[in-house]
Amino acid sequence: MAMMRLRREDPRVVGTFKLHRRLGAGGMGVVYLGSDKRGQRVALKVIRPELAEDQEFRHRFAREVSAARRIRGGCTARLVAADLEAERPWFATQYVPGPSLYDKVGAGGPLPPAEVAAIGAALAEGLVAVHDAGVVHRDLKPSNILLSPKGPRIIDFGIAWATGASTLTHVGTAVGSPGFLAPEQVRGAAVTPATDVFAFGATLSYAAAGDSPFGQGSSEVMLYRVVHEEPDLSGVPDSLAPLIHACLAKEPEDRPSTSRLAERLAEIAAREARGLDVVRRETLPAAKPTAPRVERPTGRRAEEYTQQQTHRRAPGADQSSRAASGGPVRTPPHGNAARAASARQGGARQSSPRTSARHGPPGSRTAPARSAPARRPGGAGGPDRGLLRQRLIVFFTVTLLVALGIATAQGCQGPARGLGPTGSTVTAPASPAP
Repeated sequence: MAMMRLRREDPRVVGTFKLHRRLGAGGMGVVYLGSDKRGQRVALKVIRPELAEDQEFRHRFAREVSAARRIRGGCTARLVAADLEAERPWFATQYVPGPSLYDKVGAGGPLPPAEVAAIGAALAEGLVAVHDAGVVHRDLKPSNILLSPKGPRIIDFGIAWATGASTLTHVGTAVGSPGFLAPEQVRGAAVTPATDVFAFGATLSYAAAGDSPFGQGSSEVMLYRVVHEEPDLSGVPDSLAPLIHACLAKEPEDRPSTSRLAERLAEIAAREARGLDVVRRETLPAAKPTAPRVERPTGRRAEEYTQQQTHRRAPGADQSSRAASGGPVRTPPHGNAARAASARQGGARQSSPRTSARHGPPGSRTAPARSAPARRPGGAGGPDRGLLRQRLIVFFTVTLLVALGIATAQGCQGPARGLGPTGSTVTAPASPAP
């Protein structure tokens, strides 16, 4: 809701409320934004001086305020305070933040059918509470509907009237807004809850099509169309047009009740929302199928599996297996390192219990080498360093046992032999002949 600065002629304090801004002005008076001592904000309407001097208007206004106090429901602005005996009578209602339906449609164009139906369902429930209190709003229109964060709110009960009252302030003068008045209001007949239903249908038509169902023109032209011409609903979606057309029936008894409107609009809102969800799902790209993920052993499981399969693989298979499983690939040794590795591999083959028992020299006593204890998970050095440590222990143990076996077989005779630093056999030079 647009706010304007206070003018010089505007009051600064009304009752116990301090006024801050102008919210708008109408045929009955001016609406201000005010607050009480606790900081509660209110929309306070002060009656125009010429109307305040009319005793008949004062009596009517007192009955309207009394009726408004009986309204209960979340879709209306609650009456906070009023002073009917002041020089200029006033009343204050709960301030509702948010734009009016008129401003929102004027700025962004017609609303989607699902949103129109949802707003209409909430407003219809609000009208049920209003009518249950024996009150007819009589001036329901887009500018009197505020779209708050908690839902739409009906405001401005300034010309509301008890059921069965006349709609004329003076003879021949109708109260309300042309284009949203019911035919019985124009003719000066008694108002009923069906009067608000007609204005409700015109309001929904404005929200869905962006214009009044009776077009634009002077007040006289608009009032004539309301009474004698059919509404133009060409811009209203098909899902809402039949219900809105029923609300705009010329005869009050032909219009649906507010409770029936609330039910039907709730159903339309749900159906439109489901249709919108289906459209959104159809426009989304289809998800691509993903290949199943193959779990591979890692860490200690991968190490144990490698040790178990070592004697079954051909030379170089360990390197290719590591490359396939994503593990580290060791670079083959060259030169002296290659010969040392070959010697280690030969010693490892001899250290196998089956090989030693089958191909060992006669009389040799070779015990099967005990494998090093398994590395604890999470130990220092990582899986590669633990595997290297195990292999070194096996290598030196097997080499020592082989050397002892050879020495035993030869009876400790012959040239002295020893082990080189790399595990190869070193022969001592023979002494010169005497």
